[in-house]
Amino acid sequence: MNILLAVDGSAYTKKMLAYLSTHEDLLGNSHAYTLLTVQPPLPARARAALGKEVVDAYYEEEAEAILAPVCKFLARHGIEAKRCVKVGAIGETIAKVADTGRFDLLVMGSHGHGALATLVLGAVTTRVLAHSKIPVLLVR
Repeated sequence: MNILLAVDGSAYTKKMLAYLSTHEDLLGNSHAYTLLTVQPPLPARARAALGKEVVDAYYEEEAEAILAPVCKFLARHGIEAKRCVKVGAIGETIAKVADTGRFDLLVMGSHGHGALATLVLGAVTTRVLAHSKIPVLLVR
């Protein structure tokens, strides 16, 4: 199975990883894993003032801070995952990568770092569910 793990470094990412570690049918060498993190774009004026190199370095640093602990966790389970870093509208970008990447399953936490949240699910999660065409496993 080709599994996409959407991660943001939040407590729900940690809960998702804990869930995976207790379900051997989802975490194992028989699957291919891709880690996806999506950074919200900086405001246009900030990007223009800072310059492309500084902005790109910022996105890389943020992504590395999120992905490194997840890669370390997966390595302890003998799994090497591909990395995917995107910049854009988070929910829509996750759904687009999931749909166009030929993934069989998208796994993500039910909430994340987003400032906006609904009572039951996070705003990003709601957008992913509305836009994704593949099965989504949410971990609370």
